[in-house]
Amino acid sequence: MMSSEVFVPGWLQQLLVVLLRFALSCAAPVNLTNGMECGARGPASYILVFTGHWSPQTFPKQYPLFRPPAQWSKLMAVIHNEQYQLWQEGASASDGMKSFAEQGLTVDLVKDAKEARKRRTVGSMYRTAGIPSGIGHSSTELLLTPRTPLLSLIVKVIPSPDWFVGVDSLNLCEGGKWKQEVTFDLHPFDAGTDSGFTFSSPNFPTTPPENITMITSQKPNHPANSFYYPRLTELPPLATIWVKRQGAVRQQNRLSNHILPDTTKLNRFSETPLDCEVSMWSSWGLCLRPCSRGGLRHRTRYILLKPANSGTPCPELEEQEECTPHNCLAYQ
Repeated sequence: MMSSEVFVPGWLQQLLVVLLRFALSCAAPVNLTNGMECGARGPASYILVFTGHWSPQTFPKQYPLFRPPAQWSKLMAVIHNEQYQLWQEGASASDGMKSFAEQGLTVDLVKDAKEARKRRTVGSMYRTAGIPSGIGHSSTELLLTPRTPLLSLIVKVIPSPDWFVGVDSLNLCEGGKWKQEVTFDLHPFDAGTDSGFTFSSPNFPTTPPENITMITSQKPNHPANSFYYPRLTELPPLATIWVKRQGAVRQQNRLSNHILPDTTKLNRFSETPLDCEVSMWSSWGLCLRPCSRGGLRHRTRYILLKPANSGTPCPELEEQEECTPHNCLAYQ
């Protein structure tokens, strides 16, 4: 009598187990610890485009022209769940974030993300090359899964003490579906580790370190700050990200840097007026004319910041008034 048992090779058994686990993971929503649920079935592929708007027309104050000129560091993006944090407004910067914000280094951040990936809180990491000017584009493709539906990214403002732009935990899975397209304006942030006020400030560590804060047109409230524009209620976006879902998940192919895909559009922002700033008046000069004619004395001031984009023009830089020469006082 023949046996009814069927022999199944070991490799086939392992394959069946893997397929079963994959089917179960796709069939049920992934529960996130903060109460959110990503009920999307299967992964999603996106194109990410970073666009810099940092121009001398939009941000004319102290615009860096050389050593180094205005530019952007490499972009670092992390795909993760809510148990991982690349950075957060109002929180202190990690050592890796400090190195990135001050020097543009990603070594420590990559190391931290790799450790988080072992704990399955990070899905993948992406980096693009830097942009050698304030206006330009950088792009890459992303792969997200229901277990890791959040996107965080950072790009350093160069030159700057510790300033950057970024996105913190942008959720691309909503209502059980992957979002099709997201556009997000980026504003500058201060990492709280360096106290410099201007783009080219020398290294001046903040002791003790402060929390990460957004830089606005009036915060820090100091005329020397490179982003201080008291006439504006808010700063124009320094950069923008555009995230669009691809039609099908495919092998990732990093796109050409600085080349804007045909499907994206450039945002144009109006010129920012920059008012003239002048120094305090100097002391009055000597009064040296002959006693018979009466004297005149002068004082001067100089331009601290030239006006731009129809800003308030500079006032008079020299002033004079009548005076009595000192050598005539004895005869009065």
